[in-house]
Amino acid sequence: MKALIVEDEPLVAKDLKKLVFESAADIEILETLASVEEAVEWLNTHAEPDLMFLDIQLSDGTSFDIFERTTVRCPVIFTTAYDDYAIRAFKVNSIDYLLKPVDKKELARALEKLKWATAQGQTDLREQVRTLIAQMADSKETKHYKERFLAHQGKMNVVVSQNNIAGFQKDALIYLITTDKQQLVTDFETMDELEELLNPGVFFRANRQVFLNVNSVESYRTDSYGKLQVKLKAPVSTVVDISREKAQTFKQWLGG
Repeated sequence: MKALIVEDEPLVAKDLKKLVFESAADIEILETLASVEEAVEWLNTHAEPDLMFLDIQLSDGTSFDIFERTTVRCPVIFTTAYDDYAIRAFKVNSIDYLLKPVDKKELARALEKLKWATAQGQTDLREQVRTLIAQMADSKETKHYKERFLAHQGKMNVVVSQNNIAGFQKDALIYLITTDKQQLVTDFETMDELEELLNPGVFFRANRQVFLNVNSVESYRTDSYGKLQVKLKAPVSTVVDISREKAQTFKQWLGG
């Protein structure tokens, strides 16, 4: 099987290529491209690959633009640093997505789905992508997010406004961390369940265990590996690590 990677961060592309090699030795990576322009030119001058890994946000646009400018019939796996609820709509037909940093088990699951999709036969994906983009736009326009959250402090039930929330953290349970450093227990069972209710303009999923409130971020620094160390405002003053794969998305989110 021959695959194409379209990813504008060289280190991320290198890591993905290595992970694909480790997970599926029968997949040959034909090329690693960094932009919409490069991808369109390559697809117009080469035989179509059996699979494409597409980063959603590229330096010169989004990977959706590729579908508008050329024909793509092969299966597609999108990669993204931002686990927006609407992106989950991609898990249909020949379209799937992987959250960065890519998990080996999730990659294996996506490749198993690819085998099924290939057996079913493929059609032009442009109409599917157009439909999904429209669904995402409609969802964002009509989506209502929670602004108040119920949590528990001992035997007391406490209602907390999102303005008084520094973030959420998952340990054995999912805790609500207030801006005055209280740690309250919530009834949420998974971070994905919680994510459906959070306004993505206010809360950022720093990693699989932590959501941050934009109003609680004091500063951040980049370490020698490209990871971010984000410090929250006092009295919380916690430092949260963000992977290099999510670093650029975080900066864009923080800047509004």
